[in-house]
Amino acid sequence: MQKTSARLLALLSLLQARRDWPGALLAERLEISPRTVRRDVDRLRELGYPIAAYKGPDGGYRLEAGAELPPLLFDDDQAVALAIALQIATTAGAGIEESAARALHTVRQVMPARLRRRIEAVHLTAVEAPAAQANPQLETTTLVTLSAAVRAREVLRFDYAPADGGAESGNPRTPPRRVEPHHLVTWRGRWYLVAWDLDRNDWRLFRADRITPRIPPGPRFTPRELPSADLQSFVLSRFRGSGTSTDWPCRGEAIIDLPAADISPYLGDGLLESAGPNRSRLSLGSWSWPGLAAAFAKFDADIEVIGPEELRTAFSDLATRFARAAIRAEPSGADR
Repeated sequence: MQKTSARLLALLSLLQARRDWPGALLAERLEISPRTVRRDVDRLRELGYPIAAYKGPDGGYRLEAGAELPPLLFDDDQAVALAIALQIATTAGAGIEESAARALHTVRQVMPARLRRRIEAVHLTAVEAPAAQANPQLETTTLVTLSAAVRAREVLRFDYAPADGGAESGNPRTPPRRVEPHHLVTWRGRWYLVAWDLDRNDWRLFRADRITPRIPPGPRFTPRELPSADLQSFVLSRFRGSGTSTDWPCRGEAIIDLPAADISPYLGDGLLESAGPNRSRLSLGSWSWPGLAAAFAKFDADIEVIGPEELRTAFSDLATRFARAAIRAEPSGADR
């Protein structure tokens, strides 16, 4: 029979693995008597673990949430996953960076050497963006408030700061936005709230770092269905400016005087096929026709537009605009 300390750890591991455990099954898995199971459960309770007993034909035990966080037990894979997640969280932009770093330090201190070696083998380095490119900091309290409103299905009222942080931000004369919050998502290092705007009668994506929630929240609501098949499709379509489609609103084709091997590393989500020894047929998408023309032009090679006509027109407009930009201003009389 295992020693008491080892048996308690094994019992705790089982209780964390699933919600309900019949007493007889616990005794069988641990190879001990039901009476010993009861004694060991009492010992774990004395250590602060809230273990409830439930009645029934297969009466057993359940590890419940308590007022305080007791010591937890993780298997090897869970410990490695936790350490990696905490390392990524140090640059999450959610106001938890310092707490995540302290938690990672705590986990590393108690982690066996064999697991620390597994972590180091991943070669994961969380690098923060330079100050000029860093995303605005999101307050942890705001993140918690938004998450609670999504979970409770309560109408959320908040002030929404303009993108430039202008004078309208926090203006008491500006009415608050009223939305039905549905999801809190991350996109390229920023947090966004997916919500139905009650005043504009449409779906919206709100930057979470520009939200200042108002208290108390509004009434509960029945969730609406997203206009897309799933959340990922909806978010992708909104960032691509194409309504409910996950494709770009503007898409075109052209022949580029470069071999496919030279284009492939910088292709992104375009489609590429060889059109000869030093030519490639390329299909790209963008949020606007000028933007699409610029995407083709970035390859710094001759271009033959296949279509559509809107892409050809965009190239003409850009050529005129670039030609104007290339003309040097005539010096004034004072400079002559």
